[in-house]
Amino acid sequence: MNGNLIVKKLGNLFSLIVQPKVDYCILQEGNPIMIFECKHWRESLDPHKTQLHRYFHVTNGRFAILTNGIDYRFYTDLEDDNKMDEKPFLEFNLTKITEQITNELKRFQVDNFDADAIISVASDLKYSKEIKDVLSQELKSPSDDFVKYFASKVYSGRVTAKVLEQFTVLVRNSSKSLINELINERLQSALDNESISEVTESQTEEEPLVEDAVPNKKGIETTEEEKQGYRIIQSILAESVDIKRVTYRDTKSYFSILLDNNNRKTICRLWLNRSIKYLEVFDKEKVGEKILVNEINDIYSYKSKIVESALNFMEE
Repeated sequence: MNGNLIVKKLGNLFSLIVQPKVDYCILQEGNPIMIFECKHWRESLDPHKTQLHRYFHVTNGRFAILTNGIDYRFYTDLEDDNKMDEKPFLEFNLTKITEQITNELKRFQVDNFDADAIISVASDLKYSKEIKDVLSQELKSPSDDFVKYFASKVYSGRVTAKVLEQFTVLVRNSSKSLINELINERLQSALDNESISEVTESQTEEEPLVEDAVPNKKGIETTEEEKQGYRIIQSILAESVDIKRVTYRDTKSYFSILLDNNNRKTICRLWLNRSIKYLEVFDKEKVGEKILVNEINDIYSYKSKIVESALNFMEE
């Protein structure tokens, strides 16, 4: 046996001995397509990325997943062929699954799996996540460059250190305000759509039911919290209205407080059978305003609005 052959055989043997072993590997047509490195659920994943990086290189897999059973990080080689990217293109926590994550995971189902198609969208996912991370950090703690950009758009003078300090606060507060406004707009839009559907429902329901009347029909059950809310409204109106004129009507969606058993004289509505609770009051034009309430006793804080709503109907 010549020397070259011996060296070759020893090299092959050494390769088998030091070849790293991944925890799990999924094959496609006999070739590795996805490799998994699994750690204990209490372990942080950060220290183990280097190990997965090495596995990815020697197995020629298209995807590498690092997980502790709770956190999952999906990697591929977008930047350099056969070299795992430093940052994952998909990352999620099993306890915080969103609809977007679910849709992305569906791409890895056996019936849907297409490695090229996944990689084609992986780039957008990866850089979209990084952009959001950058924006999140800038909104929490704006950098000088970020602040200077906005200052240059609205301030014509020279951006001195004092001006920069002023605009840092302005940018941070304006960002929070804008985000809150956008959230409120989306919430109000959802509530408006909900109200439209409930108008039809309220038009077809039976006459208002007063307390201690016959049980509601159609599977509607008046809760103790709704009855408590009704009593609070009665106590609020006692000084201004004969409480015998104040009745309630329960529906599947909301609990109405009425004047004279008249559905056209809705003083207010309580939306209590949900995680987010509301008190809805009405102005002279009978336009409703929904107010968040954390607990039933918060209704007392809106006494003036409730009384005003009732008095509007008494003037008719």
